[in-house]
Amino acid sequence: MITRLAKAGVAAALSVTTLTIGAVLATGTAAAATPKGSTPAVSTSAVSTSKGSTSKVSAPAVSTSAQHVTVSQSGNYPGGFFTTGTMSASWVSAGTADLTGPTHFTVDLPPGVTTDGAMFYSTPYDYTFTETLSPDGRHLEAVLTGTRVVGKSEFMKLNLRTTPGMPITGVITVTAANPNDTDPTGHVSRYDLGTGGYLPATVQAAPAVTGLGATTGPGTGGTAVTVSGSNLAHGMVLVGGVPAAGSCTDTACTVTTPGGSGSVAVSVVTPGGTAAAAATFDYTGAAPPAPPAPSVSSLSPASGPVAGGTRVNVIGGNLTYGTVAFGGVPATHVSCGPSFCTATAPAGAQPGPVNVTVTTAGGTSASATYTYTA
Repeated sequence: MITRLAKAGVAAALSVTTLTIGAVLATGTAAAATPKGSTPAVSTSAVSTSKGSTSKVSAPAVSTSAQHVTVSQSGNYPGGFFTTGTMSASWVSAGTADLTGPTHFTVDLPPGVTTDGAMFYSTPYDYTFTETLSPDGRHLEAVLTGTRVVGKSEFMKLNLRTTPGMPITGVITVTAANPNDTDPTGHVSRYDLGTGGYLPATVQAAPAVTGLGATTGPGTGGTAVTVSGSNLAHGMVLVGGVPAAGSCTDTACTVTTPGGSGSVAVSVVTPGGTAAAAATFDYTGAAPPAPPAPSVSSLSPASGPVAGGTRVNVIGGNLTYGTVAFGGVPATHVSCGPSFCTATAPAGAQPGPVNVTVTTAGGTSASATYTYTA
């Protein structure tokens, strides 16, 4: 099977790379010493290879969380005569229910190794994907928002460069976290460039939040907030359930609030779990303007059996974070990006046409027609 990649956030691919998944994707969770502050996860077997090559490792055990994401890495890493390389940070929805909400990924590179960003391409475009790269090119954060069905596998690719004269050593760390994932295993993958092998599967310690540097700010957003605590590394801060721009160290996250209204919860989502602040953040003044109303231009397919179960592509505009209804009945497995939703049609009351609508914070779209067949 071939998966295609393009620069994240660009609907039309600026650059397309093809990779054979069977030759490239690996879990990157092996057994060795456990770092300070971590505890071993369920053991996995590994095949370690020399630098500049690709390794495969066995899949993690069955999750104890209904929603679960596991992360891994693989690639043709720099090392030996190879001063540049590529790597893939991969993830799988491995629970027993659809993975929903924002999923946060980080990639940390050792000194002397940099990247110019991630390339991510997955069809259909029923998601939003954003990335932020640190000025030194060594720390990348990405957020994927959308519904991922059980077994859904995706990856982002990074080009790696090294600094001339510096030894190619150190550890590449990839993490994943989702607020609905209560199983901390499978969230950390580490590859040692010096030895050319994967390090053991580890579990990051559970986070704790001890304070907020600011608890009020305008509804338009833009308030700088420091969230203090412990074990916050690789974290994502949610303000009212919405990811806040910023980054985290082990003891603090510095973020900027998104727009919002009312009194909302603040939490930090890390590979080790989710911790909520005792205090809320209170938005003052006027709330930000509502987003534009969604629109629906077409459905594909536009018909299906009255028993339901047809996977339908909903095409339109301003659909992000939308819910889909068929004849007023909510669809299942709904995932929406800016101009594309996927949804599974519910059972119909009888054969015949029904209206399909998408509802977001901006309102409910005009309907398109879907026809149930006998």
